[in-house]
Amino acid sequence: MNLSPAEITARFGVSIKALRLYERRGLLTPLRSGAGWRTYGPDQIARLHQILALKRLGLSLASIAQLLASSETLDGVLAMQNQALVQESRRIARALVLIGAARAKLKAGQTLSIDDLATLSKETSMASKLTRPTLFHPALVPHQHKYFRPEELEALASAEDFDQERDIAQWEALIAELKSLALAGDPASPAALDFARRWYAQVESFTKGDPILNTKLRNMAKDAFADPTTARQMPYSKEDLIFLGQIFGKLTDPAG
Repeated sequence: MNLSPAEITARFGVSIKALRLYERRGLLTPLRSGAGWRTYGPDQIARLHQILALKRLGLSLASIAQLLASSETLDGVLAMQNQALVQESRRIARALVLIGAARAKLKAGQTLSIDDLATLSKETSMASKLTRPTLFHPALVPHQHKYFRPEELEALASAEDFDQERDIAQWEALIAELKSLALAGDPASPAALDFARRWYAQVESFTKGDPILNTKLRNMAKDAFADPTTARQMPYSKEDLIFLGQIFGKLTDPAG
């Protein structure tokens, strides 16, 4: 069964303008009817699902294009969706248990203590600062369970100074600068050394200097690069990462 653009819009909630954009970017190629009208068959609809799912996970269209080159894209996308939904469902399940216990106390004529209210407030709003479905970049999501329990992820996302959109913008700017420096190829240049200090400071702002957290993040990134599916999603290449290591090798005091 093929669907027209209007039917796609009605069923998937995606605009005609978005469909045209995906087509121009080479992400989605509709079929053509005998009269030349655009139409979407099962393969195109499966591809559209992948595009929409990856957008909801926070990937740019450029990153989506790279990932869609994989022959096992659909299963990889579903795995990432599964990880994100499991994480969110656990958070919701814990919040519902706490709310249920609080209501039971009230029905029994008991008063909620300050500790009860503090726990309820904290645990039911811990993930409220997330503006994306996942804390980490989507390429890291399939690997995060090896290093982080759901409650650890929620604690990181609920930190007082956590601002996901600000952090994403800062990392995107740093990664773009890393790629530019890697092209120049001089890890000992003043610009490269200054960049390394700012990269280090950005990491420290998230980890608060916790060496265990630093190690977990490094290992999670290594796992993502070792997985052919998630390696294509990473916002920087292995070569960029090697160059970053060379810069740090030239920097005697990252904090200085």
